Amino acid sequence: MRESVSAILIHEDDVFFIKRQSHLRAFPGYFSFPGGKVDKEDNREHKLSEQYGIEARFLHALSRELDEELNFDLDHKDNQSLIKHISLLGEAITPDFNPHRFRNLYVKVYLNEKPSFSLDAGEIEKASWLKNEEAFEMYNNSKMLVVPPMITILEDLARDINSNKIIDPNLKYDSAKEVPMIRPVHGIRQFLPLSHTFPPANRTNCFLIGDTDYVLVDPSPSDKDELEKLINSIEREVSFKDISKILLSHHHPDHHEFSTDIAKRFNLSMSMTEDTHRRILNKCGDEYFSCIKIDFIKEGDIICKDNGINVIALETPGHDEGQVSLLREDLAWCIVFDLIQTIGTVVVGDDEGDMKKYFDSLRRIIKLNADYIFPSHGIGIGGTHKLKATLKHRLEREQSISLYHNEGLNEDEILQKIYAQISPKLHKYALKTIRAHLNKIQLYGLG
Repeated sequence: MRESVSAILIHEDDVFFIKRQSHLRAFPGYFSFPGGKVDKEDNREHKLSEQYGIEARFLHALSRELDEELNFDLDHKDNQSLIKHISLLGEAITPDFNPHRFRNLYVKVYLNEKPSFSLDAGEIEKASWLKNEEAFEMYNNSKMLVVPPMITILEDLARDINSNKIIDPNLKYDSAKEVPMIRPVHGIRQFLPLSHTFPPANRTNCFLIGDTDYVLVDPSPSDKDELEKLINSIEREVSFKDISKILLSHHHPDHHEFSTDIAKRFNLSMSMTEDTHRRILNKCGDEYFSCIKIDFIKEGDIICKDNGINVIALETPGHDEGQVSLLREDLAWCIVFDLIQTIGTVVVGDDEGDMKKYFDSLRRIIKLNADYIFPSHGIGIGGTHKLKATLKHRLEREQSISLYHNEGLNEDEILQKIYAQISPKLHKYALKTIRAHLNKIQLYGLG
């Protein structure tokens, strides 16, 4: 397991926060503290290790990362007088459902005055000194995207910013009885049950949104045991009597498996587009939604309110003709489901897929420019960089497919040219995407 360290810089009752750049691969657009990985070069003695009770390699990494990100070297003699005290706040280990795991130490560095920092623009979009109440206000207004330990840390700093007590900021859940649940922004509870989804993803995000009359979105656990774990996790947060309905984003099975079991057990209605309803019945039979009240949703419908602000449905077809996205009207966040993924890639094909509409939906969400984007598979992200990168990649792929097609290559030969590196198990999905590109080129041309 890799190790890392974060510096909580404190001056009186102000704390220094950074917002990571949206183009970064790890936690893009997240609010955090400066810091980074512990390297091999950090495995050596440090003069302050014994004084403050912190392992030397973490202090070396802390000083190096602060120098790289803020041009502030804790070990430099000119900065020694700025250090009032250093103490360990706690350590967090990346939850077991994440394939990339770290042991991260959070270290409080109390300063006698606020230094003049020079930010690394490649890593940091912006930074500021905030009082805890200001940081909480940003989080409560869904203006701060965070990893789970940040919430516990903010709460602890609010209780006593000068405390030397070591806390446990880890995400807590009983994996034998529950599924993981995180709150990356206030107003979105993101449950992560195992599902029958497209590899390399193995979970489909289930969202709980709304101020009151909560809306449960895309509950689709993989089996009966995972269903009970999901129900247990939801009931830890809210009572099912306070949930108004289940909403399905589109018709693919990894977004609605066992959703009808939940609806019937707790007497919940279900909402979806007419297209989604028709496709599910065609695949699962006319009795699939028996005894369940169905409401059809369409473009512009108000789904619920978050922090008093309307959450509306946007029709975003392409991956699936009936797919919707959910946008908070002040553009604080948008749940785009399978429009993009942060784990794996999106398949566009079969009769529900349309590459022209997929491009149009990407461009629409990019233009809206919501602060935070949430996919169905993977974590939320800051900004629209991932959407833009996805569109750029698809346009480049379309150019290649068009070129090979014009050279007389058939679909299988194009697949070998473009997707030679992927597993043969995924070739059938790649062929669907190639056909969708060729259909778009034939009907609408490139771009």
